[in-house]
Amino acid sequence: MSRRKVSPFSLSFLDIMFCGFGAVVLLVLVLDHETVKTREQAFTDLRAEVVRMEKEVLLGDDDLVEARNNVEKTDRELVIMQGESERVIRTTTEVRLEIAHISRETLASREHINQLTSDLKTLDREHKRLGAAIAADRDAGDKVREFKGEGDRQYLTGLKMGGKRVLILVDASASMLDETIINVIRRRIMDAASRINAPKWQRTLTTTDWLVSNLPVTSQFQLYVFNTRADAVLAGSEGKWLQASSRADVDAAIAALHRLAPEGGTSLYHAFSAAKSLSPQPDNILLITDGLPTQGRGKPRSTTVTADQRLDHFDKASSVLGKAIPINTILLPMEGDAWAAAAFWQLAINTRGSFITPSRDWP
Repeated sequence: MSRRKVSPFSLSFLDIMFCGFGAVVLLVLVLDHETVKTREQAFTDLRAEVVRMEKEVLLGDDDLVEARNNVEKTDRELVIMQGESERVIRTTTEVRLEIAHISRETLASREHINQLTSDLKTLDREHKRLGAAIAADRDAGDKVREFKGEGDRQYLTGLKMGGKRVLILVDASASMLDETIINVIRRRIMDAASRINAPKWQRTLTTTDWLVSNLPVTSQFQLYVFNTRADAVLAGSEGKWLQASSRADVDAAIAALHRLAPEGGTSLYHAFSAAKSLSPQPDNILLITDGLPTQGRGKPRSTTVTADQRLDHFDKASSVLGKAIPINTILLPMEGDAWAAAAFWQLAINTRGSFITPSRDWP
């Protein structure tokens, strides 16, 4: 019996090999399917992200276009505003130059008018001096100081100018700057030179000049100003009497008054207290004011004062002197003080003095 030759590639071996190969193929197929699935999921996610970013890019492009349009619009507006600004600057410069030109012309005109006025007054004084030298010399002994009203107008005032000792009280409060409240408020914040040149104060100075010029030569006098306090206008003369016959005393007092600028409130109490403190006391008082006082002995607590309060301040001030000394009042105009005229008229009656409200061209 012959033996069969054994081959390594028998059927059993091949079956095993094919089974193993099949298992490998199956494993490869399983693993490849999961990989493809994972890859497709990643691709889907990346695609979605790309789409989202593309949309953001499109939106960004739209915003960029809008921003560029806004920038262009802003640039155009800026150019327009710069042109308008330059035009306004040019207009402002032209207006300022025109104002400066007008101011120079106005100043030159005023200086010319002032020069002509000065020349006219000089010629008028020279004419009067040459034409009336004899009369002036004859009348010189009757006057303390020469005073000429505008146009040489003279009035019978009824003021009692006599007395051995005459006290002139001049209201130097802020209300003496003007006749209306609004103009007083406007003028009181001006510098001293402007306040001195206020028309109402200049009228007060002229009135005082007239009073001093018409004092009796044989009398003594004193000139006090008052606002929230009362002081002799001539420094160092407090409590002393000046001589009306002394040209030096008269001129010094008038000159000192012309250097004062009105300010502050009005206290008639301090004015009459100063009169009472003089020794010997005056036998005649000439009072120049424009209304009832706005405060009494002390500083008021409020910034406003009623008509009744002003009358009360007036009554308390009047009681300081009593009725022994005649008080002659010259009341200048001031709006909003309806009771002033009646109060000072009654004061004149009680003290056997006088009361006048002069016209605008007096003295």
